[in-house]
Amino acid sequence: MKYNPYEQMLSVLDLAAEKLGYTLNDYNALRYPERELTVAVPVEMDDGTLKVFTGYRIQHSSSRGPCKGGIRFHPDVDVDEVRALAAWMTWKCAVVNIPYGGAKGAIQVDPSGLSDRELSRLTRRYTAAILPVLGPERDIPAPDVGTDARIMGWIMDTYSMFKGYAVPGVVTGKPIEIGGSLGRKEATGRGVVIVTDEIAFRSGIPMQKAKIAVQGFGNVGGTAARIFYEKGYTVVAVSDVHTGLYNEKGLNIDEIFKHAEANRTLRGYTGKGTREISNDELLTLNVDILVPAALENQITETIAPKVKAKIIVEGANGPTTTRADEILKEKGVVIVPDILANAGGVVVSYFEWVQNLQAIFWDVHEVNSMLKKIMIRSVDEVCALSKGKDTSLRVSAYMVALDRVVKAKKIRGIFP
Repeated sequence: MKYNPYEQMLSVLDLAAEKLGYTLNDYNALRYPERELTVAVPVEMDDGTLKVFTGYRIQHSSSRGPCKGGIRFHPDVDVDEVRALAAWMTWKCAVVNIPYGGAKGAIQVDPSGLSDRELSRLTRRYTAAILPVLGPERDIPAPDVGTDARIMGWIMDTYSMFKGYAVPGVVTGKPIEIGGSLGRKEATGRGVVIVTDEIAFRSGIPMQKAKIAVQGFGNVGGTAARIFYEKGYTVVAVSDVHTGLYNEKGLNIDEIFKHAEANRTLRGYTGKGTREISNDELLTLNVDILVPAALENQITETIAPKVKAKIIVEGANGPTTTRADEILKEKGVVIVPDILANAGGVVVSYFEWVQNLQAIFWDVHEVNSMLKKIMIRSVDEVCALSKGKDTSLRVSAYMVALDRVVKAKKIRGIFP
């Protein structure tokens, strides 16, 4: 079944607007992206052939500040996915109350099939194509699935070459040596852990006794698993795109990281008491906390009835379909929505941007301390509204976010 993530986003948005007592007229403009740019990206490959890739940059809202959002390199990405991701960024920035709107970019490509030179040419040509909509006061990209700090460095350099001077604030998530922030790489995963601790405490689940499963072993899932492990929590399962690993007594995450770094996959790990499982098996394990941190639409209406976790913390964007969300709510599962759970990345991206604009840099303790303060404050606000309005955490998070964006839009008015 094909799921349209933008339509799923709209269904939650409309419900949040209804709960807030908004009419369609109050928020109708926010049901549409402000700007959509589709570009052809020609690249000369190492063998001399010319390939043309399709790229996107979509800006959902700039009502509360510059647009902000990652760039995804993935062969299956499409315009509806990018629209949804851009909108989720708007709500994510608003729910943690940082002065950004939402955007997202993507190229339809499998980056693992490109050489470093091909990847650099692709990135730079794409940057040149979307250059008119970029800028530290306009639209600020960051890493996402299939991209990393190195690619952000290429984007920053390409933009700077066109401007004629260094502009570090045009991207976040870049290498430390050219203006990146300490703590940025781990920020999304660290934020997931902060939120998990808070929600588990409020749900009466002692984290020292909880069993945790993490789907996805990339920057978000891998980092979250490592921090859980360092805090002494029991991570019983992890997975990547190839396979999953399960040990009912708890995995040695440090050993698994060494294996993954050496082999670029979890497949083949043979730790004592550990066996391989599928991603679907991981999602339905008998655990206390499930962290889906892979891609969209992983927990479907087929998977949801089999989910045994008491708490789901959405490390990925849109991992739970609308129908699955309803099934899990009926089962009494607490779902911490993506726009709250994985907002740590954009919070520290904001810190990086501020540091770039001021040319003053913070130590990692200051970064992590401020991240924790903002994430806990946001959890408090969403939980308070959820309790007061008797709504799910997802709807409450959207209500907090939508209210802030609508108020900003009303104050600014409609031009002309």
